[in-house]
Amino acid sequence: MNPPLHRQDLENARAGERNNEIQRIETFSDGVFAFAVTLLIVSLEVPHSFNELITTMRGFLGFGISFFILVFIWLEQHRFFRSYGMTDGGTLSLNIALLFLVLFYVYPLKFLFSLIFGDMVYGPEKSPFTITYKQIPLLMSIYALGFIAIYFLFFLMFHRARNHSEKLGMSPLERFDCGSTMYRMLIMVAMGGLSLLAALLLKDGQAGWAGYVYFLLWPAITIFYRYRKRLRKKLFH
Repeated sequence: MNPPLHRQDLENARAGERNNEIQRIETFSDGVFAFAVTLLIVSLEVPHSFNELITTMRGFLGFGISFFILVFIWLEQHRFFRSYGMTDGGTLSLNIALLFLVLFYVYPLKFLFSLIFGDMVYGPEKSPFTITYKQIPLLMSIYALGFIAIYFLFFLMFHRARNHSEKLGMSPLERFDCGSTMYRMLIMVAMGGLSLLAALLLKDGQAGWAGYVYFLLWPAITIFYRYRKRLRKKLFH
């Protein structure tokens, strides 16, 4: 969603102390994300019958959603390192914490979407993924806490980049765009917090509605970027 940089801004960026070569931390991170995707499907065996094959194919939607959530997280991390090339100790620590959370939350993520699509995959009341009404608030809270933590780490990473803007040779436009990304991360954190609040306050049987809070992300971020686009045009054109 970030607007593209102008040619002059890219030339100015080269004057900074950025390392735009692919770093070992990026290679390591890519490996961790690849392993996380593997964990989404590692428990699946080769179907022994056509019925088992159909059951596996029905699970495509849940796996697909989980997969793209991981892809979106990877894209944010990829953009950060491609844009700023920071490899200082503070940035590495934040990135390692991010990778830890990604690996830790693979199974809760897989369980959540397997549970949501369980009846479609296995048939009504035949899903091996079960949960009681009293456990739903805890499940939604676990998911929300992970969501909050991941995007707060992204916020800290982009905040760190903006604080080092002079050292990195950022142009005013790049600094503005970095700020836009920071604020977008805060919107993500706020939505996770709102979902967490809903999970804690709603009754057990209604706590699942906390998941629908995330559908507010698209309109919220769209409105935010429309505002930032107008401000960007006013300041830099």
